[in-house]
Amino acid sequence: MQNANGSLSGLESDSIGKVFVRYLIPSLVGMLMMSVNVVIDGIFVGQRLGEVALAGVNVAVPVFSLYIAISLWVGIGGATIYSGHLGARQLKEARSVFTHSLTLIFSLTLLLAGLAFLFRYKLAGFLGANEDTMPYVMDYMNVLLIGGFAITVQNAFSVFVRNDGNPNLAMISLVITAACNIVLNYLFLFVLDFGVAGSALAVVIGAAIGASVLFLHFRRPAATLRFVRPGLSWKLAQRTFAIGFPSFLAEVGIAVFTAGYNMAMVHTAGTVGVSAFSILNYVHSVMLMVFIGMGSAIQPPLSYYRGAKMASRQRALIRIAVTTAFGTGLAVLLVGLTCAEAIVSVFGSFAGEVRQMAVTGIRLFFIGYMFMGVNFVMMTYFQTSGQVKMATWITIAREMLLMVALLLLLPRFLGTTGVWLSIPLSELIVLITVYVYVRRRSGGGSATAETA
Repeated sequence: MQNANGSLSGLESDSIGKVFVRYLIPSLVGMLMMSVNVVIDGIFVGQRLGEVALAGVNVAVPVFSLYIAISLWVGIGGATIYSGHLGARQLKEARSVFTHSLTLIFSLTLLLAGLAFLFRYKLAGFLGANEDTMPYVMDYMNVLLIGGFAITVQNAFSVFVRNDGNPNLAMISLVITAACNIVLNYLFLFVLDFGVAGSALAVVIGAAIGASVLFLHFRRPAATLRFVRPGLSWKLAQRTFAIGFPSFLAEVGIAVFTAGYNMAMVHTAGTVGVSAFSILNYVHSVMLMVFIGMGSAIQPPLSYYRGAKMASRQRALIRIAVTTAFGTGLAVLLVGLTCAEAIVSVFGSFAGEVRQMAVTGIRLFFIGYMFMGVNFVMMTYFQTSGQVKMATWITIAREMLLMVALLLLLPRFLGTTGVWLSIPLSELIVLITVYVYVRRRSGGGSATAETA
């Protein structure tokens, strides 16, 4: 990079371990804060309005996931191209990609949110709303559909700020968003008594405030990001969509996962099962953000190294990331096995049947975290190294093809146990396919021997 941009020069000179940690910590904190937005909603709603309202918000959560999916689709796709230009020292092209991506994300969000609002009742039914949860689902969903563009703009903008060598500001933006969400949730639910609509409003307002913080990046002397004359290029949009598609599918998969598990639980255990799953799902949203954070941490340097043609640094970085992801998943499994009851208690006092089902679910479901993190990291690696088909396979198989097939099959023989085990088995099968693919590509050598 140019000497003026010292924030990115360390990518070439610092050790890979130092580069990884520099991006990992802000990315993890930022993503955890993003997950806090959903978890805080669950805690406040559960404590204030009870388990049925909590289940209703959980049914509507895929709408939030869809916003994140759209922002990552365009954000990761555009930022990968952006960082490639930075690595090749093409600043004019990089800035054009940034402006194009922000314009695209804003327009796309408004279009899709408008269509979803027109068919919101059918959408709620598809996501698993029943007679008990429908009022809460609609109250929460209506607010998200109207104001959710703030979520997509903030998330996409933060991806570019992180790729421009300022991961700390991206983290601060998300921390402020979470803090605002906590304060506003308390205000809207416990003081003003707005119900679940107030909880959704807290998310939207918090995102808008967090997005405004990101504009401080433009005041940095080392910043490369600049807005240029806006315009839409179909060719650039196609490339952005193609590269970012696995990230989009990963988030859509979260919505499919939530809807699939809700429907499976309704079928096998009724509202009790949906309430138990809603508790686990809030915890799961935190872990998803941890693993997405690991992928987000390696994406900027991987994209930069690809543009700068530094294949050896790409391989070294992916080795560290895979090891970290597996170790994290194993640690979380141990926490789930020993602290499941304490985790459930955080969300409130529930009926004994709901509580016991949630405790069992945590202990079984957490097995999947040993494999999930590695799958996310490898998906990001394939995505940034131009192997989009393999990245797409990982995202489609994990929470769509294999998960849905297992949800249809396992509960017939194992009941709710089969529901809980569907994701762990799905993640394991996908990881095996990744291992086989890499071994074949590298001629039977190391799993990280493959060049970009």
